[in-house]
Amino acid sequence: MDLLILIIIFTSIGGILSVLAAGVFLLLPEQQRNKVLPHGISFAIGALLSVAFWGLIPHAFEKVDPSQFQALSGTILAGILGFFVLEKLLIWRHCHSGSCEAHGDDHHNDEHDHKSAGTIIIIGDSIHNFVDGVLIAAAFLTDVKLGIVTSLAVAAHEIPQEVGDFAILLHSGYSKSKALFYNVLASLSTVIGGVLAYYSLGNLHDTLPYFLALASSSFIYIAVADLIPSLHKKTDMKTSLHQIALIIAGVIVISSLHGIAHDIEIEQTKSVTHS
Repeated sequence: MDLLILIIIFTSIGGILSVLAAGVFLLLPEQQRNKVLPHGISFAIGALLSVAFWGLIPHAFEKVDPSQFQALSGTILAGILGFFVLEKLLIWRHCHSGSCEAHGDDHHNDEHDHKSAGTIIIIGDSIHNFVDGVLIAAAFLTDVKLGIVTSLAVAAHEIPQEVGDFAILLHSGYSKSKALFYNVLASLSTVIGGVLAYYSLGNLHDTLPYFLALASSSFIYIAVADLIPSLHKKTDMKTSLHQIALIIAGVIVISSLHGIAHDIEIEQTKSVTHS
C-alpha cells in the first residue's frame, strides 16, 4: 500500500478514532454525566499538566541545541501570555463591552469565562494533534511497522485526554453535538500534520519543537488559569481529597502512556541510526 495512504489511515486512527472512542462519555444519561463531569475536570487538570510537563516540553528540548533553550522557553512564555490575551479578547467580544463586570452579573461573567476556556482547549488540542501527525509520519517514513505501533500509542494516550477535553467543553457550555463536532474537527489536524510531514519533513523538523512548546503553553494555561480556580469553589475535605486524587490519576495515566510512546521513539531513533 502507498506510504501516504498508510499515513492518512493511521493518523486518522491516532486522531479521529481516539476522539470517537472518548465520545462514549457523551452517551451517558444527562444526570449521570453531570455527576461525572466535575470529576472529569479534575482528571483533565492532571492530564493536561502531565501532557505539557511530562511529554511536550521534554520532547521539545530534546530536539534542539542548547543554544536554542532560551528561545524555546520564550516560546512557552509567549504562548501563555498569548492565550491570556486571546481569552481576554474572547470575553470582551462575548460581553460587548470592556468588562463583563459592568453587567453586574457574575453568573454571566462565569459563563463567558468557561466558553473562552473551551475555545482555547480546541486551539491547543489542534496544535497538539498536528504535532502527533508529524510524529506518526516520521515513524512511517522510518519503518512501516514502527509507524503502526506509534499511531496506536498516540491513540492510546489521546483517549483519556480527549475524555478530559469533552468534560471541559461540556463544562464550558457546549452541547454534546458541538463538543463532538469541535473535537473531531481538532483531530483532523493530526491528518494534516501527517500529510505535510510526508511532503516536507525536512522543513517541519526545525519548527517541530516550537509547535510542541506552543501546545504545552496552551495546556498549562487552561489548567492553571481556568480549571484549577473552578475547583476552589468547593472546599469541603471530601471533595478536595477527590479532586487531588483525580488530578494525580490524570498525571499517572498520561505519564505512563507517554512513557510507552517515549520507548517507541527511542526504538525509532535506534532504527534511524542503524539504517
